[in-house]
Amino acid sequence: MTLATADFAFLRTLVADHSGQRLAPRHVGMLEQRLAPIAGTAGLKDVSSLVRHLRRSDDSALSSQVVEAVAVNETSFFRDASVFESLAKGVLPQIVANNRNRKQLRIWCAACSSGQEPYSIAMLLEDHFRHLHDWDIRITASDLCEKMIKRARLGTFSALEIARGLPTAQLLRHFDRRGAAWQAKPELRERIEFHRINLARPWPYLGQFDIVLARNVLLYFDQPTKQNILKRLRGAMRPDGYLVIGAAETLIGLCVPYQRKEIDDIVYYRPAAI
Repeated sequence: MTLATADFAFLRTLVADHSGQRLAPRHVGMLEQRLAPIAGTAGLKDVSSLVRHLRRSDDSALSSQVVEAVAVNETSFFRDASVFESLAKGVLPQIVANNRNRKQLRIWCAACSSGQEPYSIAMLLEDHFRHLHDWDIRITASDLCEKMIKRARLGTFSALEIARGLPTAQLLRHFDRRGAAWQAKPELRERIEFHRINLARPWPYLGQFDIVLARNVLLYFDQPTKQNILKRLRGAMRPDGYLVIGAAETLIGLCVPYQRKEIDDIVYYRPAAI
């Protein structure tokens, strides 16, 4: 069936109000596909019945399921490999030099999905910065979707997920076989703390970060929401920190306190005076 215009408008408003994500008419098919299982689990005939139920009730749990189902969870290990190369060779050595007195490193993956990005960062640190064994190092990972956070915290990935970007040498060094799947070793998992955070809404204080990765997430917000998120991310960064966004994303046209900088052909944004 094709979702009625009024039903799509209701869902678009629901998703925007809860997550800031803006759905376009081309997303109707995606909505029907992702919401049909939720309707079935709730004992409702179809997505239209689900919308009618949400209109009549104040079912916050079901509304959250709808919003989380619509979230984009595309990810892979070492996605855009040149970014990780630049971090290893250019950015992190500079941060290590700057932080040598306090011996502390903080990194935030602000839209971690099922966890491949924070685990990639953890592997990078293990492979290239083992000399920081006496440092206080913490990777924070967050996502809108509670289901993704639970998956990421387990650190268990299918063979198909492993095949997307994880070299065999690193797989064998950092993961243990678990039947048909692979699980990150305890020392890797212990480096990462996971939180459910909606970037479009106020989030709790997480500390001050040397690096914030918010890659391929701003694409789904309107300009005012992007601007608000970027200003609050600035408040979560150290004065000499680095913000990394997706290659297809830009800060052009936004009034936000950052300065653009290129390192190894990768664009970073450094906090500017507020």
